[in-house]
Amino acid sequence: MKRFTDLVADCLPAITEIFPWDADELLQAGNALLVDIREQNEFDTMHIEGSLHVPRGILESSCEYNYEDTVKELVEARDRDVIIVCRSGNRSALAAYTMQLMGYNRVASMKTGLRGWNDYELPLVNAAGMTVPVETADDYFTTRLRPDQLDPED
Repeated sequence: MKRFTDLVADCLPAITEIFPWDADELLQAGNALLVDIREQNEFDTMHIEGSLHVPRGILESSCEYNYEDTVKELVEARDRDVIIVCRSGNRSALAAYTMQLMGYNRVASMKTGLRGWNDYELPLVNAAGMTVPVETADDYFTTRLRPDQLDPED
C-alpha cells in the first residue's frame, strides 16, 4: 500500500519544481499562468493575487473542452508556462504530474507552496482582495492535527 507521501515522492523525479522566488520572477515578467488547486475555502482565506482557482478535484476536466468544469484559459495553456500551487507543494506536485500526462509541456509545481511563498514574505490576498499580514498567514499555515487525525501506531 502506498501512502500520500509515497505518491508525491514517486512523481517528483518526473516533474519540474520551482521555488517561490522563481515563480514570482516568472509572474512579474508576465510569462506564466498561476493555478491554485486548493479547495474553495482555502483559496478564499488567502491566495496569490491573479491566480486562477481550479480545485484539484476538478483539475482534469478543467483541462479539457466539453466539460462543465472546462476553463478555457487552462485548456489553451499547454505550451505556456504554468505554475501549480497548493499549501505545501504536495498536491501541486501530483497535479503537475497529471497535467504533464495530459500534454502540458511547461508545467511546474511550486516547491514549498504558499507556505514558502509567505516565508519569502511575498504578498497574499483574501477573497476581498485585501492584503493578508505575513503573521496571519504564518498562523494559518501552521499545521494543527486533531487527535483523530494522528496515526495510532506512532
